[in-house]
Amino acid sequence: MNLEKIIPKDGPSIEEIEKYVKKYSNELIVIKCGGSVLLDENLFNQFIENIAVINKLGLSAIVVHGGGKNIKKKLDQNNIETKFIDGLRVTDEKTIKIVEEALLELNTEILNNINDKDANAQSVTPKNGNIIKIIPERKELGFVGAPREVNKEVLLSIVREKKVPIIVPLGIGDDGKIYNINADVAAAAIAKEINSRRLLLMTDVEGVLDKDKKLISEINSETANNMINDQSISGGMIPKINTCIDAVNNGVTGVVIVDGRRQNSLLFEIFSDKGAGTLIRKWKILKK
Repeated sequence: MNLEKIIPKDGPSIEEIEKYVKKYSNELIVIKCGGSVLLDENLFNQFIENIAVINKLGLSAIVVHGGGKNIKKKLDQNNIETKFIDGLRVTDEKTIKIVEEALLELNTEILNNINDKDANAQSVTPKNGNIIKIIPERKELGFVGAPREVNKEVLLSIVREKKVPIIVPLGIGDDGKIYNINADVAAAAIAKEINSRRLLLMTDVEGVLDKDKKLISEINSETANNMINDQSISGGMIPKINTCIDAVNNGVTGVVIVDGRRQNSLLFEIFSDKGAGTLIRKWKILKK
């Protein structure tokens, strides 16, 4: 394998790539990419390039994509007002159709762009290999669900074919209807079910910051919980960090809040000592 032809010039060094390819060769990595990253053309193209590189290097990556900003754009075009309760979108029958449409369009775009890079990806949606069964969230939220069961065999069969599953954060209820799922929660449920080595949550923030607004490169779940209690972590980061804590307490070796705005952030997180955000583990701090 000619790594110089695969790795971008402004990516990690060949030495680091070789080191971490060996480390992750038999591991599973779940990557969730938020809608804010995917909506920016340059960041979208960089994300596609990074996923293609990971696939060409032979690693087993599973992608779950968000689409909040894409959904909002489509709802605005249809003059549908967006309401939230505790950070979750209220989703009636009219809204879920538009949510599904927006997510499927984005899923197809991601899939086609990865395959155009001579990499191999496969779409996973409720109507094409659905892997998530849900339980409905609170009644007032409408068609919003929480993962109840993840069919890992469908995922692993795609991975065994050396393809990247591209997963829509939608699931099916016992009523046979489609429900929206928070993409962080969907990715964590998948990572827990397959005991992945890493869950990477790509966002538009630097990572977890201390009280002086400096990046914390690594913390354990207990420290993260204490930071929520003393309000060092606040606002929209609270549910994200709670999802991370739940994941590392249930079989995931490490979760990383990755700064998706950084150049080749995925590659630097997976294939370098320094990383590209905040790594959260269950217990004491260990070497990467």
